Amino acid sequence: MPGHRHRAAPDPAGPPDAAAAAAARAREPVDPDVDLRQAGRQSSQGRRRRGDAPVLAVIAVGGAAGASARYLIGQAWPTPAGALPFSTLAINILGCALIGVLMVLITDVRNSRPLLRPFLGTGVLGGFTTFSTYAVDIQRLVAGAHPATALLYLTITPVGALLAVWATATTTRRLVNWRIE
Repeated sequence: MPGHRHRAAPDPAGPPDAAAAAAARAREPVDPDVDLRQAGRQSSQGRRRRGDAPVLAVIAVGGAAGASARYLIGQAWPTPAGALPFSTLAINILGCALIGVLMVLITDVRNSRPLLRPFLGTGVLGGFTTFSTYAVDIQRLVAGAHPATALLYLTITPVGALLAVWATATTTRRLVNWRIE
């Protein structure tokens, strides 16, 4: 196009200055129990490291606890046909709110327990939140001729989940910083 200037695409490797790149990485919170230099490395035989067994065990136990809690809430608070699935909505928003609190505590307070995040974050809260049920609920609402309810649910679940993470992470960060100062 005449007179149109194309900008050069940003370098995917990051800033050319190594010090600037290191400074940029240092500003971001890092989950202390995840070492990206070790992530994905396997032994020469293609097997995972021995240290993975405790992590997988706590994720499994936490996942069973979270999924059981989700199941019991769903049984106690069933959704009538064609209605907005409030129990699944509440579970997903509550789980995301708790993830916001957990991640601030893990990254800002620097918890020294390396199995806490996999147990609570991936296990309990991963098993508790249920975005697969969210998708099935939408499918059932559409199939049951309730497209307006399906669209409402399709919209409010991710918006509510993202707002819950943002609100609880922001509030938790402020409370933690206030307490430290």
